[in-house]
Amino acid sequence: MMRWLAFLTRCRAMIVKEMWAVLRDPRARIILIAPPIMQLVLFASAATLEVRNVDIGVLDLDHGPAAHEVLGQMAGSPNIRVLVPLASYEALARAIDRRQVLCAVILPEGLSRDVAARHPASAGAVCDGRRSNSAQIMGGYLSQIVGQAGLALRGVEARAGGQNGLPGGQSTVRHMFNPNLDFLLFVLPALVATVASISALSVAGQSVARERELGSFDQLMVAPLRLSEILIGKMAPPLIVGLVNATLYLLVITMLFGEPLRGSLISYYLATFFFLTANIGLGMTVSSLAQTQQQAFLGIFLVAVPVNLLSGFAAPVDNMPLALRIIAQADPQKHMVVLMEGLFLKAMPMMAVLANVWPLMAISAVTLTVSTLLFRSRME
Repeated sequence: MMRWLAFLTRCRAMIVKEMWAVLRDPRARIILIAPPIMQLVLFASAATLEVRNVDIGVLDLDHGPAAHEVLGQMAGSPNIRVLVPLASYEALARAIDRRQVLCAVILPEGLSRDVAARHPASAGAVCDGRRSNSAQIMGGYLSQIVGQAGLALRGVEARAGGQNGLPGGQSTVRHMFNPNLDFLLFVLPALVATVASISALSVAGQSVARERELGSFDQLMVAPLRLSEILIGKMAPPLIVGLVNATLYLLVITMLFGEPLRGSLISYYLATFFFLTANIGLGMTVSSLAQTQQQAFLGIFLVAVPVNLLSGFAAPVDNMPLALRIIAQADPQKHMVVLMEGLFLKAMPMMAVLANVWPLMAISAVTLTVSTLLFRSRME
């Protein structure tokens, strides 16, 4: 019993010492809390794949009722800001070349005549391939708008369950967990993983490098502390800071953005705990290899970029090559994104949570073991 009390006392002293090292600078205290919250709020508005407020060119060669109906549907779209009239194909090419418009719609001559005669009719669109993702999304929007205009012109009842039923070739789509396809509901849970990862890596990555740069690493080696006690003291501050930030993220998302946590609060903190320990192991590994805080910062940046790219936040992991999909299984952020989306967008059951938590536990065991071995080699 006395041995355990002495162990806990030494661990507590080491944790207090490390917390003071992290928090003694007033600017550091602000940096640990304020920037992550600002990043969460700013990224929620900026990190979006939605295409809004777009200028669309219109080359109207028809000037008939069908063209007016298509233009009316386009003018009423919330995604289109301005319709830019174009006089010729040359003007269309110049507008796209100068990035005045993202896409240009071509309403060919005879469009209204073909629609009135119930003949097959079509409109064309030219999009700027330099902005491939936005152009692809906007092309889909324009196809829907032209299709709706065609239904209106032909007087087809497009409501599900109407007297005439659904027109041939149509389908009814229902989006589960995010019925309105609100991109904010998708991006906010993923941002919890992204911002929390950067926060934990930054704090853990500076711990050992700071001791070396300040010249206190030698004092740490001769202190009456075991290796396990030193490591606990080094890893506790980033874990505490990460849990505090995770709590603030939860409050911001639920109270400011109005997105509830549909899953269990216990599951949220269980996933966050093992996610933070995995990132702390990565940060401690970088810090043990670095000689200065600047080297540690560059090392954290080197780790954070591929971790974020392989997480599935920017692009689905399933779309990646096989080799990258295998490597992504060792990325803690990839599993955390799945957990956060499941806990916020649906009430993920505990068994599903554990199925995604155990890879985090395995990654934590590996990263903490590697960082411990590196730290021990530096002490020797």
